[in-house]
Amino acid sequence: MDLNTVVTITPARERADLGLLGETVAPLAGGSELFADPRVHLTGLVDLQSFGWPALTVTPEGLEIAATCTLAQLAALPTRPGWTAHPLLFECCTALYGSFKVWNVATVGGNLATALPAGPMTSLAAALDAEVLVWRRDGSDEHLPAAGFVTGDMTTVLRTGDVLRSIHIPDASLRARTAFRKIALSPIGRSGAVVIGRLDRDGRFTLTVTAATLRPVQLRYATLPTASALRAGVDGIDAWFTDAHGAADWRAAVSAVLAEEIRQQLEGPEHVPAATRAETPPTGSEARP
Repeated sequence: MDLNTVVTITPARERADLGLLGETVAPLAGGSELFADPRVHLTGLVDLQSFGWPALTVTPEGLEIAATCTLAQLAALPTRPGWTAHPLLFECCTALYGSFKVWNVATVGGNLATALPAGPMTSLAAALDAEVLVWRRDGSDEHLPAAGFVTGDMTTVLRTGDVLRSIHIPDASLRARTAFRKIALSPIGRSGAVVIGRLDRDGRFTLTVTAATLRPVQLRYATLPTASALRAGVDGIDAWFTDAHGAADWRAAVSAVLAEEIRQQLEGPEHVPAATRAETPPTGSEARP
């Protein structure tokens, strides 16, 4: 969709260029969501892609994902020795309602900042206990847990003029065992529930529920819980919501079923693939949930 009220697009070359951001000037990354709806209040955009941030950086501490990294780039990242959680990167990308064309422009940071409950990059970042770096308007940097970045339906901790700079996934999370479940009301519909389990090497278990809740909800246990304990935890969640993609009671019910499937999967023996290929964006409807 054309944003025919926009009269200026400024390539950001240095952080000072972000000072142009305001109520009528928005940041532009991939634009897949920005250009999806009329935004008649906008008169300008600041293009973040011109910063030239490296999309993905692997360090001994983990994986650094630039906010401008596309889903296609993330999905194609080759695995590293010991990265048991690597398949989760691709699995979360497939939860995006969009074709390969969207994968090639949609960004990890844009998906997080849009803060739709069904945003799969929110699911990924929260499930792996990622940390986000926010560039505040006043020039300060703030590191925050990704699970707390999204605060509600299309609301985040970002204030006018702030920019999400990067997402850091710790090495320990990448070495954990994970299990992924997603459900939607129709084969190509927006996710009604995304549930991810993570079993760390020290035995701690984290269940992350998104898409079914207004914000990411996490249940943490010192060890893998019993079926009854996990069910009680899911039943205690109070952030379910209703919209066209599912009723709150349905979301609660299916999340409980998916959580138990995850518990049983992680309770079983670990299966390490003989080889993990570098995933590539699908060529058609395979990208849709």
